[in-house]
Amino acid sequence: MHSTLPLNHQVSQMLGDDPRDFPQVLHRPGSPTLAFRQIKAGQAGQDKPGLVWLGGFKSDMQSTKALRIADWAKAKGRAFTRFDYSGHGESQGDFAQGTISDWFNDALAILQHCTQGPQILIGSSMGGWIALLIARHFAKINQSDRLAGLVLIAPAVDFTQALLLPRLPESAHHDLATMGQWLLPSAYSHEPTPITRALIEDGAQNLLFGAPIRTYCPVHILQGMLDTDVPHEHALKLVEHLPSDPATLTLIKDGDHRLSRDQDIMQLLQAIDQFV
Repeated sequence: MHSTLPLNHQVSQMLGDDPRDFPQVLHRPGSPTLAFRQIKAGQAGQDKPGLVWLGGFKSDMQSTKALRIADWAKAKGRAFTRFDYSGHGESQGDFAQGTISDWFNDALAILQHCTQGPQILIGSSMGGWIALLIARHFAKINQSDRLAGLVLIAPAVDFTQALLLPRLPESAHHDLATMGQWLLPSAYSHEPTPITRALIEDGAQNLLFGAPIRTYCPVHILQGMLDTDVPHEHALKLVEHLPSDPATLTLIKDGDHRLSRDQDIMQLLQAIDQFV
């Protein structure tokens, strides 16, 4: 836990007409600057774990779910930190150059230098994978007490190998082999998403399935059964890999990958609120 920042990690405020509309930034020598927004704990939340949002692949901290959690946290007096990975949103960096290891290190930097005490990690899609990698890291350095719980939304664990590669057309494999990149048409944007050989190869170095996963804290998974990006069978597989930690799986029969409807977000907030 860090009460002050090392000299080589400094936080500043982005300038603008209204400072409330602009994020703080974490400066890291040799690494992209990360943008983040933070709500400090009020009196009602002083003795409760903080909340940290871990967004999905090519998502950002201004997503519907992140904003709704921010409103809820403010009303409840809970500390809440949300940020953009490098190459995402308001942070520096080139998305096409990013890897799972890079984004894991971004999340770890925010946790170590911008939060104190136990935290609940709320990981959406790829953020669920990142959350589990963080849990593994804290276990290795005997700091599992930094995590009070994980709330995972359609967790895309090992997605580069388990979900992405099997779906790629032959032309994508050719482009990855010859050019190192393939442009994936996106259902969420007019612009295609660059998939790089570096992303795939780095993902293979961060796989979690195939061995028991330890978080040393309770885990609550929310999964839509109409999710075409991360099938609900993937969430069941994750539960099977959590034999030693309390794990709850909530299947939402008519839910899609985003789980951003009002009723979905109510379930998400209830899952967060269960960790006292």
